[in-house]
Amino acid sequence: MDLIKAFAIDLLGSAAILVGLMALLGLLLQKKAFDEVLTGTLKTIVGFLIFTVGSGAAVLALNNFQELFSKGFDLDGVLPLAEAVTALAQEKFGTVVSLVMLLGFVFNLLFARITPFKYIFLTGQHNLYFAALLTVMMKALDVGNTMTIIVGGIILGICACIFPAIAQPFMRKVTGDDDIALGHYVSAGYAFAGWIGSKVGKPEDTTENLNLPSWLSMFKDYVVGVSLTIVIFFYIATFAAGSSFVEELSDGMHWLVFPLLQGLTFAASLYVIITGVRMLLGEIVNAFVGISEKLIPNAKPALDCPVVFPYAPTATVIGFLSAYAGGLLCMFFFGMIDVSVIIPVAVPYFFIGATAGVFGNATGGWKGAVVGSFSVGILIAIGPALIYPIMDNIGLSGTAFPETDFSIVGILVYYIGKWLIGIF
Repeated sequence: MDLIKAFAIDLLGSAAILVGLMALLGLLLQKKAFDEVLTGTLKTIVGFLIFTVGSGAAVLALNNFQELFSKGFDLDGVLPLAEAVTALAQEKFGTVVSLVMLLGFVFNLLFARITPFKYIFLTGQHNLYFAALLTVMMKALDVGNTMTIIVGGIILGICACIFPAIAQPFMRKVTGDDDIALGHYVSAGYAFAGWIGSKVGKPEDTTENLNLPSWLSMFKDYVVGVSLTIVIFFYIATFAAGSSFVEELSDGMHWLVFPLLQGLTFAASLYVIITGVRMLLGEIVNAFVGISEKLIPNAKPALDCPVVFPYAPTATVIGFLSAYAGGLLCMFFFGMIDVSVIIPVAVPYFFIGATAGVFGNATGGWKGAVVGSFSVGILIAIGPALIYPIMDNIGLSGTAFPETDFSIVGILVYYIGKWLIGIF
């Protein structure tokens, strides 16, 4: 069991290793020379790790922002964060979660081979989160371990093929080709952002070609635009939280310096993310030719959401801010109607909102980026509010999954399972 856990979580749960193994397999199937195989595999892994490093730095900055924001505005409620729920689920059902994930990856390869959905889901940590969600829903129905592992693995394998397909028509508009897919379980939300973007704007009005007044022209520079925007947000949260709390959070750094450095660190982290993604794409697409030709015909790699950031960097910032505005609106509304208050956690709202902004921009320009990501910001608040009571019933309280696909599948699994148990 320990060996299985180590293989499932440490190996397949590491997105960088998983993507590297797929690159290695693709290059070997193409019978490339040893030096090309080694170079392609290492550059794929390192490229992925570069944007992982950037993501880690972004998460640290966003966590500090969340602390300041929660303290400054006295917020207390449910914090939707997949990592937190998964940690709780692994503590209670660790072996089951690991086996669901492992079996799910096997079924993903099988279904990609025998069905028209030729997507191989390479975002390992998201498969881990999905395995945790499925385990939690099955356990809420009091299903045994063996059945949970088998049914959960099959559902995970199906979802790993189908959800990238849902987003792919819009992904083609983002990338301009059909070489890669999106491996992030907010596919329904991103597809909705792309659809609604097409209804409110035109793709030629892209965020990357905004006609800004001369005094705003500096915002066309991605690094400058992100830096100024996020630093302003940090100072708003800082003034609300107060100097003493800020200096406690920053281990004694002056309370006016801390938000400046955090905002600039966040901007730097996004630049690192985009650099790593470009390096990754330069290798993984070529490597996947081997898998597509030899193992799973027409296979496409489904990669993590930052893979779309380089296609519209300005839209990522607009998407984050618009989605966060939608989350804040829901937070106040839920508070008024006495529903579990879903606090918009900055980390998922950034990655999900930014990606939704890129999708909305691809179909509706800047209007699509604003409206599409704002809509997704609302969806990722409503989903946790609906699924949270189920999780709370089995002792997983204080957090929930924000991802739209998790909410849809989790609610369906729970209520269909409840209905089937009632019949039999």
